[in-house]
Amino acid sequence: MRGRVLTTTIVGPGLALCLILPTHPALAEDIIVATYEGVINPVAAEYLHDALEYTQTSNAQALILKLDTPGGLDTSMRLMIKDITGSPIPVIVFVAPSGGRAASAGVFITMAAHVAAMAPGTNIGAAHPVAMGGGEMDSTMKEKVENDAVAYIKSIAEQHGRNMSWAEDAVRKSVSVTEQEALKLNVIDMIAEDIPTLLKHLQGRKVTVPSGSITFSGETATLHEFPMGTRLELLKILSDPNIAYLLMSIGTIGIMAELYSPGAILPGIIGAISLILAFYSLQSLPVNYAGALLVILGVVFLLLEISVTSYGILALGGLAAMTLGGLLLIKSDAPFLQVSLFFLLPTVMTIGGLIGIIAWTAVKGTRGRPVTGVEGMIGSIGIAKTDLNPHGQIAVQGEIWEAVSQIPIRQGETAEITSVEGLTVKVVPTHS
Repeated sequence: MRGRVLTTTIVGPGLALCLILPTHPALAEDIIVATYEGVINPVAAEYLHDALEYTQTSNAQALILKLDTPGGLDTSMRLMIKDITGSPIPVIVFVAPSGGRAASAGVFITMAAHVAAMAPGTNIGAAHPVAMGGGEMDSTMKEKVENDAVAYIKSIAEQHGRNMSWAEDAVRKSVSVTEQEALKLNVIDMIAEDIPTLLKHLQGRKVTVPSGSITFSGETATLHEFPMGTRLELLKILSDPNIAYLLMSIGTIGIMAELYSPGAILPGIIGAISLILAFYSLQSLPVNYAGALLVILGVVFLLLEISVTSYGILALGGLAAMTLGGLLLIKSDAPFLQVSLFFLLPTVMTIGGLIGIIAWTAVKGTRGRPVTGVEGMIGSIGIAKTDLNPHGQIAVQGEIWEAVSQIPIRQGETAEITSVEGLTVKVVPTHS
């Protein structure tokens, strides 16, 4: 079991609700509830797998997957459907809350459920494959992918006695319907305002699983919430294309900064950690490696601007490369799998601005007067250790120097160094 399990008791038609502590394993009349909102990706597949595993080991009656998704990756979707269809216990997919949707991959998952339900104000559809493997497809490949998706969703619909014609239209024509239309078209089995209402509709319903037929109990049912857990929540955040882009940029900057200034340590640590996290993010997404290389090249150009006099050409090239790299980073036409322009442009400009400030500071430092060595002594103020008329000694920067002054200077008075010749400094009184 992952994380803490909260339970709610639903008592018959009266729906008397109360919280109880999970002091014993789930009983046969218990139902597990897993909630997933977001893109279908490896995290979603792992979460469903864990929830089903917990449901089976707990000897629960069924699993309710509360789903709200714009779609996602084909590979992850198929893994989830395999888990659902092979499950020995019923899986109810509940598209909720109001305003939610089951689009693209979500259509397949919903139709693969033993019981499909939707909340009022939700919609389902638009399942046309959009570069399912990532990248551009020619007409022949598009036809192959589309036909494959049609055959897959029709087989799912047929297995559960749902509308095969609409399922095909959802893929070929990207049709989408409301919950009321979905019920009339036999796309789903029921509409429920919430989970307690869903449980009322389930009472006495018979479903078929690989092991045989199961009838939902009309007795008291206890709901066990199955939380995603901190690890999967973190991985879900890392699977965001925007986060992947940001981590890759920060990681490259950190590693390059460490190479420029060996021994700084902190930039190298931050860069290495960021790059490793970026690699995880990218492995769960359909990555265009040309885009990734452009991002890295853009960062290198920006850092070179600090040490190479290019009059801004390297900086402009770096900004352009990072922007193009972000746009090309993900090989998919699906908007929810791409780096958002509203995130990309501010990120690029912020990184460019920081590099610009560092470059300006470096240039300003090279144009300033020396602060070390013999040249750094010019302009310094010292104190006469003896009378200077014209020769004597002066203390400056903690050292005693032989000094020459054309204007007499008394012991204890201050003097400014104007030049250095060997081990002798020329000074003038500061009061003249």
